[in-house]
Amino acid sequence: MSLEAILGRIDADQGAALERLFALLRIPSVSTDPAYAADCRSAADWLVRDLASMGFDAARRDTQGHPMVVAHGGAGARHFLFYGHYDVQPADPLALWTSPPFEPVLRDTPRGEVISARGADDDKGQLMTFLEALRAWKAVTGRLPCRLTVLLEGEEESGSPSLVPFLKAHAEELRAELALVCDTGMWDAETPAITTMLRGMAGVEITVQGADRDLHSGQYGGPAINPIRVLARILAGLHDDAGRVTLPGFYEGVQDLPAELAAQWEGLGFDAGAFLGAVGLSVPAGEAGYSALVQKWARPTCEINGFWGGYTGEGFKTVLPAEAHAKLTFRLVGDQDPGRIMASLEAHVRAGLPPDCRVRFRHKTPSRAT
Repeated sequence: MSLEAILGRIDADQGAALERLFALLRIPSVSTDPAYAADCRSAADWLVRDLASMGFDAARRDTQGHPMVVAHGGAGARHFLFYGHYDVQPADPLALWTSPPFEPVLRDTPRGEVISARGADDDKGQLMTFLEALRAWKAVTGRLPCRLTVLLEGEEESGSPSLVPFLKAHAEELRAELALVCDTGMWDAETPAITTMLRGMAGVEITVQGADRDLHSGQYGGPAINPIRVLARILAGLHDDAGRVTLPGFYEGVQDLPAELAAQWEGLGFDAGAFLGAVGLSVPAGEAGYSALVQKWARPTCEINGFWGGYTGEGFKTVLPAEAHAKLTFRLVGDQDPGRIMASLEAHVRAGLPPDCRVRFRHKTPSRAT
């Protein structure tokens, strides 16, 4: 077997590979929105057909949520498992897209030519890179490189609620000596990275309710409580002036970075200015006393991902909204317990509620750091 021959085959087939990727990108497989459930099934079916075309025994496995794709192929003593996900984040706000999010296009940028489409970077592009490598390998050698299992899920972007039950139910079928995950990154355009740990996550949607209906501000402005003002004050209290999260017990289980590892990271020469400058920013805004690289690799976070209520259309509607809403996520490290953090958050919110306000919480399936 010649690696050069396989790489040459990949280069020669690049046009067809791009068309295959574009076909998958056109499927709006948004997992968090039930309106796209049929599209998630369509994406799973597309992948089953593509894997079958390479000789895999592939099937869509339905779950309580979106389907899994499981495929087995190849032979040999060594057994590797490849994991990826076919679901994507919502494309909102649509007005910020310069082309339709599910109509992929090639675009010239300062970084070179890129594909613009929802899911091109997370995770359909990476997923298809692996499948195209297998396709080229088989075209050159006539076989797959070893015994392989492919597991593709459709709920990674919405907390993977079906993944752990599925893994437990099919443990023997999926057991392998090595699992390969494509949903990570590179150090730079020329340098691959080996990712050994990922931060965990906990998420919640908070709804604060005041009156039993929206109110006219000319009639009720002043006497009536405004839930947006209440929730804004509560959220503002989640961080202190140094960027630390104020929730009691939040940093339990967070270990300091070992000195040897800190020295290695410092030696990488990470340019925080260039990192932030690429997105129009300049100053690290996380915890004071930690470098930008440590903040994003080794420190926990509390982020407000969405905040809304009342009238948000064109013009003005002088309304006091009945409800205000916010979505929050927490990136977790070390031995942080998602359950304890959510309990601390709920206590913080309830303590900040004035009379006549009520609160509801809707939690995202949590995961610990791994």
